[in-house]
Amino acid sequence: MVNSSPMPPLVFMPPQSSRTSAPTPTSTSIPPPSQKPISPKLEDVSSSKAAGFPLPKLRLEIRDLAHEGSLAFLKAVIASKALEKSVQSVLSLLYHSPNSQTTTIPTTRSVTLILRSMPGVAYTTGSDLDDDHKEIHFSLDYIHAISDSRKKDEIMGVLTHEMVHCYQYNAFGTCPGGLIEGIADWVRLNADLSPPHWKKEASGKWDAGYQHTGYFLEYLEQRFGKGTIRRLNEKLRIEKYQEKRFWTELVGRPVEQLWSDYCDVLDKEKRKIEEDECVLVEKEDASTPKMTPTST
Repeated sequence: MVNSSPMPPLVFMPPQSSRTSAPTPTSTSIPPPSQKPISPKLEDVSSSKAAGFPLPKLRLEIRDLAHEGSLAFLKAVIASKALEKSVQSVLSLLYHSPNSQTTTIPTTRSVTLILRSMPGVAYTTGSDLDDDHKEIHFSLDYIHAISDSRKKDEIMGVLTHEMVHCYQYNAFGTCPGGLIEGIADWVRLNADLSPPHWKKEASGKWDAGYQHTGYFLEYLEQRFGKGTIRRLNEKLRIEKYQEKRFWTELVGRPVEQLWSDYCDVLDKEKRKIEEDECVLVEKEDASTPKMTPTST
């Protein structure tokens, strides 16, 4: 028997489809984007609870209690608290408040975290009968392989990323997969759960996904104002994705131009760092006493 902190009751469910889809959108208006620059830090994730966001039924299913990854998970986090916190992070970052006219939260009624041995890291799916019930499948093998120093933060980071897929919209299934994954990592980034290996990159395409796109979305959030990514998610709720029109209506510019602007900013930041390092080396050289050769 594992001596661990309290967790939600174990629920054993029949196999579900691997199909993932967003809730059916309905029509509403989108507020105009703010033009003021913002601090990259959004409000504390606990604000969702204070604002009255409804939480879904949270369940935990462990397929193999004898697996070392199961023990590692139960030691690293309190399952009920971890799931609730990940929901709060997602709701507070993607939605304004349950009382706002511009807030339409998906009707997700339950989220079941399934810990099992499988390749990869994690994925999220819905039930064939009712897509309002979500499942997050999380690899016990991956959990076991995480270093002890990173175990809790990595578990919370993956849970938060996958929880986004339970609450984001996808433009009637037409949204690029890279943007879907980028939004998930943008939430993880703003929940202060980014792993140390993440970095901003000015190469490739804007919709390469994950942290690559997540950092690009954070640049847009800072440039066009707090709530830009919320408006992006809301726009994905009410219409199909047509790239040029979508971005021009959202922030007034095509995404190719925005990506080019972002790459220019990263290049300038890189040059400044290199220049600062050169100045530091020069100062160190100037402060080092030089040895005067002596004659014999």
